[in-house]
Amino acid sequence: MATDVVVPTLGESITEATLGQWLKKPGDAVKADEPIASLETDKVAIEVPSPVAGVVGELVVSEGDTVNVGAVIARIEAGASAVTAATPAVEDRTAVGKAEAAAPPEPAAAPAGEDSDPVTLSPSVRRAVLEYGVDPSKIRGSGKDGRLTKDDVVAAAKTQPKPAEAAAPAAAPAAAPAGGRKEERVRMTRLRQTVASRLKEAQNTAAMLTTFNDVDMTAVIEARTKYKDLFEKKHGVRLGFMGFFVKAACMALKDVPAVNGSIEGDEIVYRDYVDVSVAVSAPNGLVVPVIRDAQDLSVAAIERTIGDFGTRAKAGTLKMEDMKGGTFTISNGGVFGSLMSTPIINPPQSAVLGLHRIEERPVVRDGQIVARPMMYLALSYDHRLIDGREAVTFLVAIKNAIEDPTRLLIDL
Repeated sequence: MATDVVVPTLGESITEATLGQWLKKPGDAVKADEPIASLETDKVAIEVPSPVAGVVGELVVSEGDTVNVGAVIARIEAGASAVTAATPAVEDRTAVGKAEAAAPPEPAAAPAGEDSDPVTLSPSVRRAVLEYGVDPSKIRGSGKDGRLTKDDVVAAAKTQPKPAEAAAPAAAPAAAPAGGRKEERVRMTRLRQTVASRLKEAQNTAAMLTTFNDVDMTAVIEARTKYKDLFEKKHGVRLGFMGFFVKAACMALKDVPAVNGSIEGDEIVYRDYVDVSVAVSAPNGLVVPVIRDAQDLSVAAIERTIGDFGTRAKAGTLKMEDMKGGTFTISNGGVFGSLMSTPIINPPQSAVLGLHRIEERPVVRDGQIVARPMMYLALSYDHRLIDGREAVTFLVAIKNAIEDPTRLLIDL
């Protein structure tokens, strides 16, 4: 008896997704609630678990297909005897002849008992395995229940450079005779399509403008250097720069509420709370989880939340709820080495703060030219709602708070 695997509820207002990757293949044994497929929605990748224990039978849809909520995507054959029932069915559709179709079932059953590592990889880990060309069955996992993480794959790839280097010369002669240029066409993921659509929507809808300033990071760097060890010992998380900027933004948003507002139809929505969207790099692209009620959080709580977002983004386990809402965005391009940029608004928000790399530059202090660790700040905003005076006032408030962190303590 077969059990249908259906597309689960994906979140409010989301009715369809793209089947990004099969994590199991026909004939593989699965446990109840074990992931068998990865779905790509507009915002995150979601793993689809098996409803029962058994063996994967028919795969109803292919990778890249669009599926609706509630649609059947696969069937699970119940019981151990399904191993011999499911595998020939797949082989009959793919083999050239009956003799070839009958031979594979026995060897196919052998690895079923050792499928825990190779076939239960998360989407991000599978991509890393393919990228680095390592054998996942030979890597010891450090994740929950011994599951592999992306860091495990990267570490394993670094320890075996010789096979990779040996394979390169073998491939070179095959490519040399062709002498032509190559192109590769890869279908855009649903996440990338959504990002592209929303960015274009922002350009088409908002009267977008960017204002710049620079900030002397000396005081924050000194505070971080002085207290980072005690901070980590007490709170269990590293003290970074983002906690300071989130607190500074919350204070500035209270003084300039238009930057935290949005336009809905012919009305302006002002808020007495701050939900800060923080841009985080993920395997499929940039995602923007939200720190709820950031105005009420301590620097330690903010750093803990951001650290959790970063970990889950790399593992591909962020949920739809993590990305919903957001009233203001902070994007830190400095971690990638960006000197200056004009960030794009995340609709329906009205502003985004861009942070950049810190580098020593000559500045004048008390009539003397000195070297100071400086960072450029950029505020892109919707000029329909936010005037230039308000934008500059907001950015200056951020600058003042970072250059004199005592302001954050006395709300000045």
